Amino acid sequence: MYTKDGENYFIVDAHIALWDARPENQLNIHGKQFIDCFYDYHRNLSPESEVWPYEEYLYQGGDRLMKDLFEDGYVDHAIFQPARLGEFYKNGFGQTEEAFALTQKHPGKLTYNHNFDPRFGEEGLRQLRRDAERFGLKGVKLYTAEWHGDSRGYKLDDPWTYRYLEVCQELGIKNIHVHKGPTIRPLDRDAFDVADVDKVATDFTELNFVVEHCGLPRLEDFCWIATQEPNVHAGLAVAIPFIHTRPKYFGQIIGELLYWLDENRIQFSSDYALWTPRWLVERFVDFQIPEELTEYAPLTVAQKKKILGLNAAAMYDIEVPAECRLPVEAGTDAGTEAVAVA
Repeated sequence: MYTKDGENYFIVDAHIALWDARPENQLNIHGKQFIDCFYDYHRNLSPESEVWPYEEYLYQGGDRLMKDLFEDGYVDHAIFQPARLGEFYKNGFGQTEEAFALTQKHPGKLTYNHNFDPRFGEEGLRQLRRDAERFGLKGVKLYTAEWHGDSRGYKLDDPWTYRYLEVCQELGIKNIHVHKGPTIRPLDRDAFDVADVDKVATDFTELNFVVEHCGLPRLEDFCWIATQEPNVHAGLAVAIPFIHTRPKYFGQIIGELLYWLDENRIQFSSDYALWTPRWLVERFVDFQIPEELTEYAPLTVAQKKKILGLNAAAMYDIEVPAECRLPVEAGTDAGTEAVAVA
């Protein structure tokens, strides 16, 4: 929880990872390219005081993750969104066993989401069922630009992806997080295009589609889709660090999201360990839309509380302490004021 000026903010970091990009786990040059690109994002968008040495950035481990998020970072609950990247790393990029063990050790603080790749066909479907039972999945993270053999990505509206989404719906895996945003070396920019979200959001209305990185640099495309599809949500990972280096640009991003989506469908994410949550939470609570951006209304305390945690808490049925809830409005039955489709 973060407290400022007498206001309590319940913090849900909706997109974190526990990765291993050390040289001994890199399968080929692409493993080094990928983590080097991550480090460039980290180094160029963070305040100087928050930049890690490169060697520390390659692997954090569970103890450091818990300290950075829950001791130093004000986070009340965090959600793992792992990327597999089996073509680049020997044991994968996201560390499934270590992250899941950490979740079992701290069930009130952590939720583990897993991933699937529809190019694994029938065997992948069977694995998804096993994973859902083992991990108790409420959500999955999809990486449509991931390489697999000769394939350099897939679409959400591919026939095989539909079969996987049908199984998600059957198993109660309601929250589909999709990386649709900035390209990362060596992956292809167009494989992250947000356009295919439109069709699946229409056809799977029982599922929530959380578009991580809010589609950047295709923010306009994303907003035009999300305003039509009430089960499409925006994740602020990668967008929110611009609050430091490009505050006017971030003001435009959050202003557009609030205009098109409303305040109930935007989620805070540090994208740990790309960035740490402490400075992002502090800066966002202090942030205001620049006066020169006159077409956007000022950010309110209630909007900030929803974005920093109440929206994700409603989506994942995370209990919010009474002192962090918003006043109950007529027609709602909880202080979290449930998101449109949760």
